[in-house]
Formats: sequence, structure tokens, C-alpha cells
Amino acid sequence: MICCCRPRRRLVAAVRPSIGVSLCFTIAVVLGAQSPCVGQHSVARQWDEAILSAIRVDTPRPPVHARNLYHLSAAMYDAWAAFDPTAKGVFVHEKHAGDAAARNEAISYAAYRILSHRYSLSVNAAASKTAFDNLLASLGYDKNVTTTVGNTPAALGNRIAQTIISASMNDGSNEANNYADTTAYASVNVPMVVSHPTATDQAHTPLADPNRWQQLYINSLTAQNGIVLPSNLQGYVCPQWGPVTPFAMHSAGPNSWSDLDPGAPPQLGGAGDAVYRQQAVDLIRLSNSLDPAQGPGAAVINISPAVNGNRPLGTDLNQGYAVNPVTGQAYADNFVKLGDYGRVLAEFWADGPHSETPPGHWNVIANSVSDNPLLQKRIGGAGPVVDDLQWDVKMYLALNGAVHDAAIAAWGMKRKYESARPITMVRYMGGQGQSSDPNLPSYHADGLPLEQGLIELVTAESIAAGGRHRNAFLTANQDHNGDFFPFFSEQDLVGKVVIHAWNHAPDDAATQTSGADWILAEHWLPYQMETFVTPAFPGYVSGHSTFSRSAAEVIASFTGSAYFPGGLEEATFDIDFLKFEDGPTQPVTLQWATYFDAADEAGLSRQWGGIHPSMDDLPGRVMGDVIGRGAFRRATALFQGVPEPSALALAAAGLAAAWGFRARRLTAPRWTVRGAL
Repeated sequence: MICCCRPRRRLVAAVRPSIGVSLCFTIAVVLGAQSPCVGQHSVARQWDEAILSAIRVDTPRPPVHARNLYHLSAAMYDAWAAFDPTAKGVFVHEKHAGDAAARNEAISYAAYRILSHRYSLSVNAAASKTAFDNLLASLGYDKNVTTTVGNTPAALGNRIAQTIISASMNDGSNEANNYADTTAYASVNVPMVVSHPTATDQAHTPLADPNRWQQLYINSLTAQNGIVLPSNLQGYVCPQWGPVTPFAMHSAGPNSWSDLDPGAPPQLGGAGDAVYRQQAVDLIRLSNSLDPAQGPGAAVINISPAVNGNRPLGTDLNQGYAVNPVTGQAYADNFVKLGDYGRVLAEFWADGPHSETPPGHWNVIANSVSDNPLLQKRIGGAGPVVDDLQWDVKMYLALNGAVHDAAIAAWGMKRKYESARPITMVRYMGGQGQSSDPNLPSYHADGLPLEQGLIELVTAESIAAGGRHRNAFLTANQDHNGDFFPFFSEQDLVGKVVIHAWNHAPDDAATQTSGADWILAEHWLPYQMETFVTPAFPGYVSGHSTFSRSAAEVIASFTGSAYFPGGLEEATFDIDFLKFEDGPTQPVTLQWATYFDAADEAGLSRQWGGIHPSMDDLPGRVMGDVIGRGAFRRATALFQGVPEPSALALAAAGLAAAWGFRARRLTAPRWTVRGAL
């Protein structure tokens, strides 16, 4: 274990324009804190910041927060549209005369009522409600004005909120019961005790189906007799979300996302078996590359847009950019250690507990784009420059309509295919043995393939004190306090499969780095907080990938360019940024030329973090592409006051979208099998 003795500083990493203009809002915002430039922002922006703060202190349920972001955005847009002669509302179609003050008031009451209602279910409901009350009061409005009758701006805003709340109460989310499961989900697999070297429990109960999702016991205690007592069992988050009413998505199939379904993921022992096996090895290879002090993680790589990014849709093939199209100059080199890059990427895009979750993260990115002085606020990149309020309400509607639809599609796929997470893939295959040579010990057809230096078999010599694999013995024999407990003798581990991978969370994440070392394959952990480990829902398809690509499509269409303002966006992370362990070893600057580059790295981050293999990630990106385009089309039609299409037209559009989706699948490989890094 590599120990670093530097004192730990709390760092907030800001997504900032490459020209060096600091932003008013950073990635982490304290609940209720006001930006120093809040007065320069529209009321819509201020309410968007309010919901992001509320999300950060709530339970991380991405579909729930995507729905709340969408309904907040629809409420603000409908209030704005009520004073516009052309625009058509989403839920409410009233028209009123009024000035800018009336519009701001209607928007604020609509936003306040939506947020106060929705976050009354939050685990930090009181704190969020206080923040909403304070914002409404700071804008000069009285929360006690609750009437929905009449033509005053307050009544209009309250009426819009009430209409949305009522219309969405039976949308399939089960909001009335705090989004509890309505599908009677029951896993076929025994839960995994994460702390113990096993794919299931201390008795090594067989998995019923290694291709299907498995719940985790996140915590455990070790009794005096050596019995491991698990606790904190994951509950499936939002398995009922597939039928939720969407914003723009539609299909000719039984669900709004049916035409986007790319089919089942690769199966161990079934269709796509070779891909499944290779991707399990790829996950181990990435885990081994998280150590910046040795091995592949110590290699220096160039992450400049000159060579990194510009990936064809649905692939991880970096083509880079010859020049920055805005400046006409080549992108400068940007060298970092591979291990630092992988760790920063995994943590920056993690969006787990205490974050705004992936849908909210893309609101943060959209807000930073809106703040960039190089941006001209022409919707679609054409027409007149619009004011901040019009820009914001329209951007939020399209963006959050897209991430809401992305949640429905991704969670529908998760429930349909119920696919295993990497922790199950690696531990199960490693527990079965090795699949390379029937003449070697521990052969099993479903085992991991042996690879010198990465996946090996334990011998009596290698597990003994001073032996090559000794660390696997030490880590396997730790209790819940990290103290030595003799669960296994050295002889017990002879013939077991070990992997060279991230060596679990360090004792002191503020000052220590775990690095990579030999551990039992049955003891592998993703690069995540030990109190989180893996999200509480199946893997396929990746929500991060679907959210991110759909959002990137909207921002690109809305701004009229795939490129960030100035042709470059950066996020710089100091040497104490990481939370899972100390680091990085040197400042790291992530760079993206386009919104799609950022979205792709959000998907890649889940591979580095051990949360998804690429077979979860890449199809999500392709689905997100279609979803984002569809959301922008519907939003644009509303902006222009175009009548809603008939059911027949929607069905035809669904078929057209399906054909377009299938065409993209023909040009983008369905699965990428990556070899050595």
C-alpha cells in the first residue's frame, strides 16, 4: 500500500471555459448557498440551481430526479409560454397579457409549488423546503399566496404546478407511494456479501443465473466464531420506471422505448459468450491500470483533443481533431499518467451519493455553457439573440425532457434484461476457476482465462509469506474493522484464481492510495466508495451513457454547434481532488472539444469505475442519440406553436425513429472487444 503524508484539502473542481473565465457555479454547491453572481441570472436559472441543491442532499434515485427536473422545467416553460403569443405549453395552454415582472412571478410560483411538493418526500425535506422558501422570499414573493383561481401571475403559476402534479400522479412512477416498486421484483440470485471473498455468501451458495442482476449486502460484521453477518441489503431503485409517461419518446411497440431496444446483452454460456468473457478481462485490466505508481497506470498518455475524442457513435475509437475549428489552431498536448486519468474520470462522473446525479450533472454543464461569454444565445444557432430567461426556460425543457426520456428507456431496459453488474461477472467467473487449460488446477469452462501478470493461479509458494500472491491471503483474512481474522489458511487458497487489480479502499482515503496488487478474483471491488460499491439496479444499459448522450444531443442542437464555446471545455483537478483514495499524483485537466466527447467520457468513466462493461455503455450512447434528437424536435415544435401530432403520426414517427436507430447500429459496432490498453 502506498501511503501519502500530505494533509488533505477539500477541493471543489469547477467546469470552466478554456479561456480561463471562472464560473459563478461550481460542481459542488452547498444547499441554499447563493452564487456571487446570482443577481445576473434569470429566475429560471435560480430555480434550476435550487433543484440541483435539493438533489444533492436527497437519496440518489436518478429516474426520480430526472422526472422532477423535467416537470420543473415544463412548469417554468409553460409559465413563460403563457405570455408568448406563439409558444405552446406542455401541460397548460393558457394565454395572458403581462410584462417581464408578471412572467417572472408566474414562473417562480410554478417552480416553488412543484419543488415544495416533490421534495416533501426527500430524506432532507426540511432543509430543501427552507431553501425553496428562502429563494421565493428573496425574489419578493409570498409563499402564503396559494390561490389557483384568477388571472394573477401567482394564481397562474400555482395553477400550472397543480396541473402538472395532478397530471403526473398516475404516470407510472408511483409517486404517491414514494416511488416504491409496483412490479413485485424478486431476484433469482442469492445476495452477495461484498466484504467476503465470494460471489454470493460465506457458504458460497451457487448463483441461480450469473447473467442476471444480484443485490449486494454493502456492510457486514464478523462474529467471534467467524460467522459473517451481512447488513444493508440493496433495494432495487425504480424497477417500475419503464412505463412512465415520457416527454417526446414514442414507438410502435408496447413501451415508449421499444423501438430503441438493441436486444439482449452478451450472455455467459449463451449468445455473445466470447464478448462477455473478454469484457470481464477488460474490467480487470482497467482496474489494474488505476495505480499511477506502477504497471500500465504509470504510463504517460496524451488526453488532448488532438488525439482523444471524436469517437464514432457507439465506439471507443479515438480519432481526435486536427485543429480547433474556432481558433484554427491545433490542440495542445495534455500528458497525464494513465492511472491518474482513470481515477479522475471515474470520480468526476461518478454522480453517486451527495451529487446532483447524472441528469443534474448535465444541467450543471448546460449552465456553464450558458455562462460562457463566447456563446451567442441564438436558439438552434440561428435567428435573433434571445434574453437569458427565454434561453433558460427553453434549454431546460429540451434538456430535461431528454434526460427524463433517457431514464425511462434505460430503466425499462434494465428491468427487461436484468443483467449482471461487473462485480458479479468478475467474482463469479473467478470463483469458478480458470478456463485456459483443462490440465491445470481449478479448470472450469466458465472461469477466467489466465494471463501472466494479470490473472494467475495461487500456488503454495506464491501464497506463503513473502510470496508473489501474499497480499491475496492478507486481504481475504480481514474482518469488518480491517483486522486480521483467519477465515482462510494458506492451503485453502492454493489453486484459487487471483487478479492484479485495485487493492480495495485504503484505510485512510485522505492520505493513502491503495494501488494495484494481487487479490482473489472472488474479492474484486469496483473503484468506488466502500459504502456504495455498485448502484442498486441492473447494468444494461448504462444510465450514465444514455443520460449523457441524450443531453449532449440537446445542447449541441440547442446551441447550433457540437463544439463547446471556443472549441474547448476543461475541468482541472488538483492533487487532493479524489475522494475514494488520495490523489491524483499531479493536477489533471480533462478536456473536451465537443459535448459528445464529454458524454463519451461519462460512459467511459463507468468502465474505469468498474460499474459497467462496454457492452452496457455503448448501446446506451446509441439510444441516447435518438432520445436527445427526439426531445429537441418536440421542444422546437412547442417553441414554434406547432400542433401536437396525431396518434397515427406518432406511430409513424416511432417506426421512422426505429429504422434510423437500426441504421446507426449497422454503422456502429454493437459491442467493442478491447484488447490490451
